[in-house]
Amino acid sequence: MKDKKPSSKLSRFWKVLGPGLVTGASDDDPSGIATYSQAGAAYGFSTLWTALITFPLMASIQEMCARIGLVTSHGLAGTLKANYSKPVLYLMLLFSFPAIVLNIGADIAGMGAVGNLLFPSIHAIYFSILFTLILLGLIIYLPYQRIASVLKYLCIVLLVYMIVPFMYKQDWIAVLKATFIPTIHFDKNFISILVAILGTTISPYLFFWQATMEVEEKKHKKILVVNKRLISEMKKDVDFGMLFSNLTMFFIILTTGSVLFNGGVHQIDTVEQAAQALKPLAGNAAYLLFAVGVIGTGFLAIPVLSGSLSYIITETFGWKGGLDKKFYQAKGFYVIISVSLILGLSMNYIGISPIKALIYSAILYGLTAPVLIAIILHISNNKKIMGTFTNSKMSNALGFAALVLMTTAAVILIYMQFAG
Repeated sequence: MKDKKPSSKLSRFWKVLGPGLVTGASDDDPSGIATYSQAGAAYGFSTLWTALITFPLMASIQEMCARIGLVTSHGLAGTLKANYSKPVLYLMLLFSFPAIVLNIGADIAGMGAVGNLLFPSIHAIYFSILFTLILLGLIIYLPYQRIASVLKYLCIVLLVYMIVPFMYKQDWIAVLKATFIPTIHFDKNFISILVAILGTTISPYLFFWQATMEVEEKKHKKILVVNKRLISEMKKDVDFGMLFSNLTMFFIILTTGSVLFNGGVHQIDTVEQAAQALKPLAGNAAYLLFAVGVIGTGFLAIPVLSGSLSYIITETFGWKGGLDKKFYQAKGFYVIISVSLILGLSMNYIGISPIKALIYSAILYGLTAPVLIAIILHISNNKKIMGTFTNSKMSNALGFAALVLMTTAAVILIYMQFAG
């Protein structure tokens, strides 16, 4: 009996994990990996401390979104539609659609390029097409519970990024110092990296996905009453998911900071460049793990990106939607997902490079994130909507800190892009 206790506890904890884990892990998509790789390559360990900042802020906002979904039984777009003026909702949609499509395009291109690295005889575009078709098939034909299960297990792929740093000799004293003693360089490039890290970790599409997935889980489990136990389990899920996400970010910066920065490689624009640069410096094993991780995270993140966009649009216009429905029951929902993937794939043909796509999506995310965080704070403090499940003082403090930080980041990002 004693031997079974640890495994049973682990099994129960695994069952608690769901939308929070998937949301957190999907944040470390190929585009995010490229951002973190550049941070490590350009500045070594100097940005490791950001993981300590982003984790509590990210967890607090995602927890509010999850709580809104559980209490209202509506996604964030549906709650916005019911309680705010339509122009606010349409504005969010206007900015979200191109941002998410550009993000999908950058991720598909990254997966294709890494596929080409692993199998050089096959052109990257063929890999991109293949991955897009596989994703479309899985999203359309798999039932919700199977999709949720697949996404949940795909999160395990991120563990490769926690293995890679241990395959290379580390100065752990320097790592600890960089983690707990913030380093800030007051130059444009370093500030750009900090803003990029914030924009990548606290992204608006995650807010929408988190809320709608809680609604889907609630429907699937046939939960009728929201109580403290349910909220507590949701918090564990969200906290673990955001911790997992930020640990992955930490270890990617650690890997590229120790291997690439110390190896004299200071400019990384794409994930395939990061993987390729690792090969001569850290060996084939590290290179292969890093590359396989990129493809795995793409399969995890793209359904989240396209799904969140489809939920936003269907809730905005009152169409039938949901991953729990079959194609013939929610044609519009799945058509939106299909169109977003096809548009993302087509970026390779219309002259928008993955780097430009990342810049454009970062600007659009940067403009919408502060507005959405302010609305989320307002909703989660509204007793008419949330009843007894309004924000605690700690949630408000962290939420307000996230609002100030993301507003500052947005101002800096816009200034740097348009004022040079």
